Amino acid sequence: MPIKNEREAKLVFPTKKVQTLIGSKIKVEMKGSERHVLEGTLNSVDDYLNLHLLETVEIVDGERARSLGSVILRGNNIILISPVE
Repeated sequence: MPIKNEREAKLVFPTKKVQTLIGSKIKVEMKGSERHVLEGTLNSVDDYLNLHLLETVEIVDGERARSLGSVILRGNNIILISPVE
């Protein structure tokens, strides 16, 4: 697919940006009736932004609620992905 203009050449697609976080700790906010936040190490991501996290923990009201281990998150349920510092 050829690049149509200079602006398009500068675009960074979400999957490419998220792939740079593989191996890093990330925070993921999920859709739902209440704020659902997970933290874990990003193991892999696909073109649909489905994520595989390792050593995942659920965060409730800013506090660690429970350990979930290895989880797969469906991309269309993700609101926000950010690195954990």
